[in-house]
Amino acid sequence: MGTFRQAVLVLRWFRERSCVHCLARDAGVSQATGYRYPHEGVDVLAAQAPDLHGLLDRCRGEEMSHVILDGMLVESDRVTGTRDNGNDLWFSQKHKSFGGNIQFLSAPDGTPPWVSDAEPGSTPDITAARLYVPPCTRQPPTACPRWPTRATSAPASAYASRSAARKGKPERALDVDTRTTNALIRQLVRWVASRGRR
Repeated sequence: MGTFRQAVLVLRWFRERSCVHCLARDAGVSQATGYRYPHEGVDVLAAQAPDLHGLLDRCRGEEMSHVILDGMLVESDRVTGTRDNGNDLWFSQKHKSFGGNIQFLSAPDGTPPWVSDAEPGSTPDITAARLYVPPCTRQPPTACPRWPTRATSAPASAYASRSAARKGKPERALDVDTRTTNALIRQLVRWVASRGRR
């Protein structure tokens, strides 16, 4: 089987979530080969992934106004392991589901040019972000103009999306116009980031 047919099998596996047996049958290969091909395809795609620092330099070179940091749980039923307290390592209390926590950066138009490795589902978003994203991107844009980053949700002390206008004050202490501005920024960032999840 040539690389074209193998690529078709891998793309169908991603897009349709078809059973491997059916994909292997349609491609005219054995079931064992059908199981091997998606893993080979993922390895090839992963090798093309850009380095985070290089990507941020490219974003700056393209004069992007900002990038958006977001996280999500990729659900899975084939995970195992326990934490020190005996709880399941791959179970997310937030989502009430098993899977891996991934972080990704989105361009202003929602295109995700970078995705992290998967951390266990029990890992909070802020902890996963700290593992992969340079500390400078977790500061308000005024503190780090080189890496203007917005985050969809996280402690306010760590990210700026909750707002440039807060200046250390709790949200409820701000006037109604500032609270409205902050809410609009949050909703806009979340809307764009949700496009990157698809």
